[in-house]
Amino acid sequence: MKNIAVLNFFILLISTLCYGQNTYEYSQPRNLEDGWKTTNLESQNVDTTRIYQLFNQIQNGKNKLHSVLLIKNNQIVIEEYFNGHSVNKQHDLRSVTKSIRSILLGIAIDKGFIDNIDDPISKYLKSPIPTKNLDERKDKITIRHLLTMSTGLDCNDWDKNSKGQEDKVYRKKDWLQYTLNLPMVNEPGTVSNYCSMSVVLLVEIISQASGITIDEFAKRFLFNPLGVSNVSWGHTSNKEIISSGKRLYMTSRDMAKIGQLILNNGKWNEKQVVSEKWIKESTAPKTKITGIDYGYLWWNIPFKAKEKMIVSKVATGNGGQYIMVLPELDIVAVFTGGAYNSQEDKLPFAIMTDIFLPTFITKE
Repeated sequence: MKNIAVLNFFILLISTLCYGQNTYEYSQPRNLEDGWKTTNLESQNVDTTRIYQLFNQIQNGKNKLHSVLLIKNNQIVIEEYFNGHSVNKQHDLRSVTKSIRSILLGIAIDKGFIDNIDDPISKYLKSPIPTKNLDERKDKITIRHLLTMSTGLDCNDWDKNSKGQEDKVYRKKDWLQYTLNLPMVNEPGTVSNYCSMSVVLLVEIISQASGITIDEFAKRFLFNPLGVSNVSWGHTSNKEIISSGKRLYMTSRDMAKIGQLILNNGKWNEKQVVSEKWIKESTAPKTKITGIDYGYLWWNIPFKAKEKMIVSKVATGNGGQYIMVLPELDIVAVFTGGAYNSQEDKLPFAIMTDIFLPTFITKE
């Protein structure tokens, strides 16, 4: 999640997208017997003008949006797909996968596979072990440091000069060994830099501690309870990728289930999938990355609309993949897109600020 100072540009973009001849027609999301209830937008007793204008503009203008979903009070209210995407089509979640991995760690703790996030990673990660740039500070790296991306290793995806920048690691034969062999540049726990390899190490710990691969772990303890089956793991690299390094491909509706799980403090349909304690702890601010509050792989991003400040719990992914959870409004918003490595992937923030929040916030 990089600087979102471009937000005003996208608010302007929304207001200036070209109108075409086609007129947007809202229809209530379908009931697919997938665990979701749906409801009609008209039942929300809100002024829908902005929403109709938005989808008229999206429908008739150039954009890289793939889906927009809005869940209010546990029901899907808005569900729209664009640019060849559809309800059953899986989407590459990119770094949204990181936030889901945070949930998986909480489950691993709940199940007793992992004792404490303040344990050193060496307690669970039996292989590989560092063989280069040996440094006593590496012995101090804990699971908490992986979660807050504050290991002290030279790993920063947003610094092309960093030895642990993800694109450099992807070219290596052994991602885990290479990452553990990175030099230390900070004391663990002092500086947070966005580091994808921290999360790969975290997933490997879950796998080694539980004795099963992360895809099987996720299926057994997260996806089956959520009723999620249309899911796969992969990567854009053409190389053979270790299980712990793969990311998720899911449908937008199933992404929304993840958001609803966060909103409901770990419950789905009254079943406690992950502990309420973990949800509250993992989504609360623990550090800052590029000045933005960051929890355990979940961002805390403020929105301002109608003079109200609303803090959201957000999973983000390159290209415009977002799960936005707004507990104060009982809202989950999901966006997918194809604006990879482009500032256009921030368009959903403008949609939230300029369209959805003014629609659903009631002035007191």
